Amino acid sequence: MSLAEYAAREGLHKVGGRPPLGAYLRDVWHRRAFVYSLARFRIEAENGRNRLGMGWVVLKPLLNAAVYGTIFGILLGSRSRPDQFILFLVIGVFFFEFFSSCFTSGAQSITKNASLVQSLSFPRMSLPLALVVQRLLQFVPMVVIMIAMVIVFGTMPHWEWVLLIPLIALFTVFNAGLTLITARLTVHFRDLTQLLPFISRFFFYTSGTFFSVEKRFNGNETILKIADAQPIHEFMELARSVMLTGPDYVIKPEYWLYATAWSILTLIVGTVYFWAAEERYGRTD
Repeated sequence: MSLAEYAAREGLHKVGGRPPLGAYLRDVWHRRAFVYSLARFRIEAENGRNRLGMGWVVLKPLLNAAVYGTIFGILLGSRSRPDQFILFLVIGVFFFEFFSSCFTSGAQSITKNASLVQSLSFPRMSLPLALVVQRLLQFVPMVVIMIAMVIVFGTMPHWEWVLLIPLIALFTVFNAGLTLITARLTVHFRDLTQLLPFISRFFFYTSGTFFSVEKRFNGNETILKIADAQPIHEFMELARSVMLTGPDYVIKPEYWLYATAWSILTLIVGTVYFWAAEERYGRTD
């Protein structure tokens, strides 16, 4: 009898081995308290040394929106600016901040925790998921501020605002799947961390964060179809259509279908892709 057969007979498992996908996901679910606690700890650690503390969670995207609003508000001109430009911009910047922080920071969730990965046995998927939970917890106060601003600028709450809940849930699922993909890619290609900010910036300038794609490319069906297939643009447009009123903010049912498909597909691909390399995350070679 070989050593491997003897270990299997006695119920022993290889440290850092890759269990079947179903058992692996159950193990991740059992670690949900760890994922949430790690997310909260990271938030406190990031803001604990700042005088304003958690205030920066909201101040940073607000300052970004103010800078972009001043610069692009002037560059676009009154004719090219979408209706309710300030709210249009705030919603876009807040949602993009959630995506960007998951996309760039989540990619380093394994490489930045190498000592933890190499010293303890636990499902490595817990680390990128903790990062997504952290960014979601930071996104919640942004949503509160966003709702308050919409009310201040004269839009009264209506029943469609309830759709923000499933929309944010879908966006979180999408970000989680994407984070799992980039987390594994960065383990194999460390230089990817240098490229991700440029990729994020590309999404920022092409997703309609600070301009209306429909107005800017009105009549160009090819570009409009490409924009309709861009998931970040779809989530932003859904958020604006849910919260704002007017002829430019009509909910497109097909966007819900696209966003749901993107979210489910990205999560499935990300989960399987990340799990497939579970045995490699703790290796130093």
